[in-house]
Order: sequence, then C-alpha cells, then structure tokens
Amino acid sequence: MEITPFFGTAWALFPPIVAIILALLTKEVYSSLFIGILVGALMYSNFNPVGMVEHTITIISSRLGDNGGIIVFLICLGIIVSLMQASGCSKAFGEWAANRIKTKRSSLLFTTFLGLFFCIDDYFNSLTTANIMRPITDKHKVSRARLAYNVDCTAAPICIIAPISSWAAAVASYIPPEVDADGYALFLQAIPFNMYALLTLTMLFTLAIIRFDFGPMRGYEYLAEKKGDIYGGTGNMYANISTVDNSNPLGKALDMLLPVIVLIGGCIFGLIYTGGFFDGTGVGFIEAFSACDAYMGLPIGGLIALAFTIIYYFLRKSSPCSSLYSVFLTVL
Repeated sequence: MEITPFFGTAWALFPPIVAIILALLTKEVYSSLFIGILVGALMYSNFNPVGMVEHTITIISSRLGDNGGIIVFLICLGIIVSLMQASGCSKAFGEWAANRIKTKRSSLLFTTFLGLFFCIDDYFNSLTTANIMRPITDKHKVSRARLAYNVDCTAAPICIIAPISSWAAAVASYIPPEVDADGYALFLQAIPFNMYALLTLTMLFTLAIIRFDFGPMRGYEYLAEKKGDIYGGTGNMYANISTVDNSNPLGKALDMLLPVIVLIGGCIFGLIYTGGFFDGTGVGFIEAFSACDAYMGLPIGGLIALAFTIIYYFLRKSSPCSSLYSVFLTVL
C-alpha cells in the first residue's frame, strides 16, 4: 500500500491537533483521542478508508496481542447494542412483533428465530433477543427461566456454527502456529459435525412446537401458566424494581434491522477483502472466504457497522444521539 507523502512531515501534527480541538470542544477525551487515531491512520494509508481500518487494527493488535482485532470487534458490538437501546428501536421492534405473535408457541418460536438472526456474537445475541422478547413472553405467560433457557440455548449454538461470528475467529485462533493448516478453513469444515449445536437448536424448535417441558422447567412453566408467576416463585423480589422505560418513543423497528444487516454485510465484505477477493487476481468468493483473515475481517465489518449506526442515528434525529457530543457519551 502506498504511504501518503504527508508521512514524516509537519502534517504529522495534524492528528493530535484534531484530538486536542475535539477534546476542548466536547470535554470528552477518550473519543477525541480515538478520532485523532483514525485521522492519523487515514493519512498514513493515503486516505484509503479500508487501509485506515487495517492500520488501526494492526496497531491495536500489536499492543493487545494476537486477539486485539477480536477485542475491537467485540467493543464495536457493545457500542452498537448501547446505541440501539438508547434509540428505542428494540422496544419498537418488540411492539411490532407483539402485534403479530398471538400464542405462547409462536412467542417461543419467534424468540428462537430472532436468536438465529443475531448470529454475530452470543453476547450481542443474548442482550438484543432478551430485551426485545421479554415483554412478549411475559404477556403469553412464559416463565423467565424458560425465556433465559431459550435465549442461551440459541445464542451459543448458532454462533459456534455461523461462519460470520466472533466465535469463528476465536475457534480458528486455537490452531497452533506450528500446525500447517488454516484455522478458519478447519472451522468451516467442522460445522456439519458440531452435533451439540445442531441438536440443541433442533430441540428448541421441537419443544416449542409440541409444547413440552420436563424437569424443573415444568414447575416454572406451571407457575407461569396457572398462577401467573413468571418469576418461578420469586416474584416478590421484583416488586420494588422500577419499570420506567427511558428509551426513545420515536424509535422504529427499522432502526434495529438496518444496523444488523449492515453489520452482517460489513463482516462478509471484511472477510472476503482479507481473502483477496478484490485484489483482481481472479480469487472466487468461496476461495476468498476460506482464505480470509478473521482477525482483520471481522473488526473491519464491526467498524463499518458502527460508523453506519452512528451516522444513521445522527441523521434520524429521533434518538438521544441527535448531537455529536451525545454520540460520544453513548459510545463510551
């Protein structure tokens, strides 16, 4: 990659000047420093946006270790979740789903399907799915224990068999460097043999369809359906907990779907980019996907989605992120 002619000149002072000015204007140091880093990386990569992301991740990884890129990816996911919650889109999507879900069976099935959609990361999956579905499953007298079981048994299994996920990169990293094999390619080949994940997801759908519960779960569901106690006999513990909803009432379901779609698309782009799909060498999509660098590709997708989410919510002007300063506070 050609290095910008600004490198090694007085222009090297420009990124810290940007960081200092932003810190003075916003009174927010961390985000100002991060923007200064991005400006410096953009100049260093000759104003190539993808090169900026690559250099930023490479520098962070050199300080944090081999998994630095995955740490960046997880941080991006956490920020996106925070922005979603602040925008009120989770509540809006939940209300949209509530108008279409009429039975307990359909509420459990929709919870599982939603978990399959958020396959990027299990924490991202659990936080988003649980927050959206909790009011709906409460309405249909699904115990909180059953909801927790459904969310947890969807999040981890789908992430361990999804080619685009933080787990894919983590599992690929377990291959020792002395082994002459590509960790990500081995992960893809092992998906059909991951019986735990495949059977667990199959069991979730089966239990929801036939309305069957066993063991202690049967007791929790009995209390929820017959006694109206969704907390499994501990309902009094929650009597004094505030239920005030501080989310934005102007949020829309689309405000949640678009960032997730961009996140998935950005990760696909980042993975095939690192696999040489755009190098003009005739590398096919599948070949590029198999030869990708997940430590670089996933963070690229995460940063693309984060940038889109911030800009989208900023332009929508219907969330607490309607000003640049509040975006910084929400991100941190």
